[in-house]
Amino acid sequence: MPQDIAPPEACHSMTELRAAIDALDARLVAMLAVRQTYIERAAVLKSDRGTVRDTPRVEEVVRNVVAEASRQGLSPEIAETVWRSLIEASIAHEFKAFDAKS
Repeated sequence: MPQDIAPPEACHSMTELRAAIDALDARLVAMLAVRQTYIERAAVLKSDRGTVRDTPRVEEVVRNVVAEASRQGLSPEIAETVWRSLIEASIAHEFKAFDAKS
């Protein structure tokens, strides 16, 4: 738990709990913004539009995330659902970035 965010058991009201969740969400958004820059870089490095969707890599990422989720105490079902959605949105973004470079 980040030191500047109250742990769940220290939240004694919904206002405190929501403030902690909002702070965590802000950090997640910042990390996803960084992840997006890597997706955009992939679009630059790939020379063939047909390689944007890499199904074996998608499955590898999901396996890695589900394993990490288990280690971190996150529901594997939540992790897989969130990451599959994230991956699909990332692939769509990468296609746009790939097409924009032409």
